[in-house]
Amino acid sequence: MLWACILLPQLALDAVLRRLPDPHEPLALVEGPAQLRRLHAVNDSASQQGLVPGMRLSAAHALMTQVRTLDYDPKAEAHWHRFLAAWAYRHSSLVSQQWSHAIVLEVQASFQLFGPWPRFERRLRGELETLGFRHRIALAPTPRAARVLVGLRDGMVVTQPAQMQAMLDKVPVRRAALPGDAGERLHRMGVRTLAALRALPSDGVRRRFGGEVLEHLRKLYGEVDDPLTCYAPPDHFDSRLELGYEVEMHTALLFPLRRLIGDLCTYLSIRDGGVQRFTLRLEHEEGHTDVDVGLLAAERAPSMLFELSRNRLERVEIPRPVVAMRLLARQLPPFIPAARDLFDMRPQQAMDWPHLRERLRARLGDDAVYRLVAGDDPRPERAWQRVVGDVLADTTAPERPPRPTWLLPHPVPLRDSRMRILSGPERLESGWWDGDDARRDYYVVETAQGQRAWVFAAPGEQQGWMLQGWFA
Repeated sequence: MLWACILLPQLALDAVLRRLPDPHEPLALVEGPAQLRRLHAVNDSASQQGLVPGMRLSAAHALMTQVRTLDYDPKAEAHWHRFLAAWAYRHSSLVSQQWSHAIVLEVQASFQLFGPWPRFERRLRGELETLGFRHRIALAPTPRAARVLVGLRDGMVVTQPAQMQAMLDKVPVRRAALPGDAGERLHRMGVRTLAALRALPSDGVRRRFGGEVLEHLRKLYGEVDDPLTCYAPPDHFDSRLELGYEVEMHTALLFPLRRLIGDLCTYLSIRDGGVQRFTLRLEHEEGHTDVDVGLLAAERAPSMLFELSRNRLERVEIPRPVVAMRLLARQLPPFIPAARDLFDMRPQQAMDWPHLRERLRARLGDDAVYRLVAGDDPRPERAWQRVVGDVLADTTAPERPPRPTWLLPHPVPLRDSRMRILSGPERLESGWWDGDDARRDYYVVETAQGQRAWVFAAPGEQQGWMLQGWFA
């Protein structure tokens, strides 16, 4: 087996920067009590001005007065750690997030799907950059070795156990992820590398540092199995973005909306599923406003879901300023892609029918788009029924002679002394059960102008013609 470790050196900061319209403005995350506030993380713009993690907030303001500060939220950091574990789950069935700021996944079984490691690595890096998270990646035969090597240098690749052992022997003990403060204590004792540590008597190491250090070494070198706590994706999606300021216009909500939709689609691709109904919750200082988005079929295309959500959002009046946006999706049915022709001749900018249908429903209303299907009532004015969505009609219409394409809302008299009967009569007697009895003889006729019409008269008569519809 081969394990890839993805190190996320500034997970909390990236989680904040990815939701800001301008991530390049100076920003710092702060933590600690009110009188001892310190910088937890800073972005590149703030770092260039001399701000560093661990600095007192008062000293940071002395260096730079225009820096934006936000509170560090450990819960939010844990949420995005789980989100990235879910993202990694789309590439491997064995994913672990048991180590802080790191995701470990088994990748050798995925080479047949994603190609050899260089191509697979480029795919992982490209998707992480799109999601907005900085990262470092390393590959090794054991998960702990990958975790240690990624902390030394980005892009390290070790595929053979013998090569891995030789490389690990040179690793400084302070950078070997040893339990607790064992690495620092060993360094002070003069034990500099893992090779020197392994050369020490096991009993002495156990007495001084406990059995965890020796157990860590055996798992690191692949001498014993290293069971990991594997990730399992949840059965719903729930994500929230704080805006950091009050928003009163729809346009200012589009950027966080696009982020939320992108995260939702990433999660759907992990589950190999789609979404048919979700809720956008606009949170105010007091209360919230829900925007329900429903589709006729399960979808997961980011462009489609964003377009539908935007149209629904623009139709909602914002009663109070919005301070946060939340997306909740609990109905996640399986996703079945639409069948496509191998030689699809549609223009590049053409829109497929499901996308067009959902866009029309979002703009015109849920009941504005429907299908017409034949019903089981022979009366022309009741022979058709509306069906919303792709649900099949419950009734099965019997076979009937050809019907006109254009049916008039109400029959009108037809006065044409030179018309010619082409076919008929077709006797229609129905409606006795609902009080709207109809007894008619229908004919297909050709008018003096050459038009084909569908007309009827009283049973047994050929006068007093009433026009019901026109054939194309």
